[in-house]
Parts: sequence; C-alpha cells; structure tokens
Amino acid sequence: METVNIHEAKTHLSRLVEKAAKGESFIIAKAGKPMVKVVPIDEAIVPMKRRIGFMKGMFTTPDDFDTMMADEIEAMFDRNLEDK
Repeated sequence: METVNIHEAKTHLSRLVEKAAKGESFIIAKAGKPMVKVVPIDEAIVPMKRRIGFMKGMFTTPDDFDTMMADEIEAMFDRNLEDK
C-alpha cells in the first residue's frame, strides 16, 4: 500500500483521489508517521423502484367490493342525520 506525506497528498490530491476511487487505497503520513488511510467508499445501494402490479395474482378482490357493507354504511349515515 502506498504511503504519501501530507505535502505530497495536498499537491497531488486529484490524482490520489482518482486512484482511491479505482480501488487503490493509500496512507497519508505526517513526519513519517501514518495518520489516515484513504479507501474507496462502497457504491451506494440503490433501492429497487416499486412496480405497479407487483402483487398481481397474489390475492383476489371480491366481485362486490364496491358495494360491500353498503347497508351498514348507509345505516350509520342515517343514524347521524337523525341525531341532528
């Protein structure tokens, strides 16, 4: 692994960053003493886009879905109107 001093790192920062981005880690030293290790970051994990219809076939909708419990709902509204 390459070791560079701080002055060299400042002078050649762009070149060193490019090398790190390509997977070549390096160490920055101060007065010959290793201070930090520069490593490439992992590529960000991109979440999968949600797809419309991804659950198709996994469940069924009743034929009377639009009218289910219509009588009960109507009764609740009628009750509220009578209270006023």
